[in-house]
Amino acid sequence: MSDKLIIDADLIRKYGGNGPRYTSYPTADRFVEAFDAEAYAQWLKNRNVGGFARPLGLYVHLPFCGTICYYCACNKIVTKDHGRSAKYLKYLQREIRLLAERLGEDRAVSQMHWGGGTPTFLADAELAELMRMLHSEFDFAAGGEYAIEVDPRTVTPERVELLARLGFNRISLGVQDFNPEVQRAIHRIQGFEETRAVIGAARAHGFRSVNVDLIYGLPKQTLEGFERTLGLVTGCSPDRVALYSYAHLPAQFKPQRRIAEADMPAPETKLRLLTAAIDRLESAGYTYIGMDHFAKPDDDLALAQRQGRLTRNFQGYSSSGDSDILGLGVSAIGTVGPAYAQNFRTLDEYYATLDHGVLPVMRGIELNADDLLRRAVIQALACHFEVSKEAISIAHLVEFDRVFALEMEDLKRMEQESLVTLNDEWISVTPRGRLIVRAVCMVFDRYLRAGRARASYSKVI
Repeated sequence: MSDKLIIDADLIRKYGGNGPRYTSYPTADRFVEAFDAEAYAQWLKNRNVGGFARPLGLYVHLPFCGTICYYCACNKIVTKDHGRSAKYLKYLQREIRLLAERLGEDRAVSQMHWGGGTPTFLADAELAELMRMLHSEFDFAAGGEYAIEVDPRTVTPERVELLARLGFNRISLGVQDFNPEVQRAIHRIQGFEETRAVIGAARAHGFRSVNVDLIYGLPKQTLEGFERTLGLVTGCSPDRVALYSYAHLPAQFKPQRRIAEADMPAPETKLRLLTAAIDRLESAGYTYIGMDHFAKPDDDLALAQRQGRLTRNFQGYSSSGDSDILGLGVSAIGTVGPAYAQNFRTLDEYYATLDHGVLPVMRGIELNADDLLRRAVIQALACHFEVSKEAISIAHLVEFDRVFALEMEDLKRMEQESLVTLNDEWISVTPRGRLIVRAVCMVFDRYLRAGRARASYSKVI
């Protein structure tokens, strides 16, 4: 894992098109409405059958934002009305109770993530109330992984102290770019000093990990301006940096229509932005974890990768191992055993379902044997850049090369381009291929192989 990334512009041009991020397999666009609240409840009830239940985690989606960021593709509600969040919390409590009832006695939680939207849209009293609601139904393990996404524009050092007292020990800050021209173009004005103050407060109050989100490919971005942002960020020494490629899909995401096409950087400029970011992060001592993520060598993500414990879920990479995750709130996705479930996307549907005492499940999927097999291969590639054919064959009772005969032919072509190395026992992604590991994962995606359109996905690079 210590091999330095190799940036091959020709391969990026060839393989850097649209593709899934593989926070699940199958991807959420394959979920079906036939998998409903009843099906989900059955899996919740049976997760302890046989005594082999996986650890339990929580994801809480808080969709409210005080202002709109034009680049954002998240499921969000832009409002200044805190009456809406107060109502939302009452319905979250109903969902929490319904889930807890169906889980039975084993409610030990070892990881939690609050995302959005902007979780810190909630007032201090609302943050405390939501945490109280969760603690009333779940048992939180000491030393667990408890994370929250924050907007530095709405979080003071005093609020960071409150988050620590509430039990959070990981924090993720949205930055994107400190260039004022870029910030105006994406409607997100954020000063460096207020951001640095939040990072400093997190350090002072014992947060185990601080993450900073950056985006390359935004309107008005220049190499000089982004290098300044990179210098400011690495100077703050966060434990992790998430470096996302901006996906400009205005046909799908209405706020992006406010971004002028003329302000978008050319593909070659975007590639130079990426190259500059990787060079700066590697020079600052960060390790490439995979799919947009970098971490310091002593961070839990890097340790988990070296120890073979790294996993990937809807919140990205996790050091907590393979877990069941309960999704709470609008559009949230949960996974229990071999099943995924996604809640309704709109408040009206979410509220109406809970008014009837029913879990607000919009759609989901129960994985078959082939899905589980392919998920295991994709997870191994995404998390560790290699997969043991023997381990997969034993775990899933298959002959790897026979089952994946077509896929191996594709990989042989990738091997000729030095993206992967192949032998009788292993498939390994090379330093030249790691930056586009999503393209290697896509070889094993049966749904894409069956002709599923890729246009709705973000670009690999």
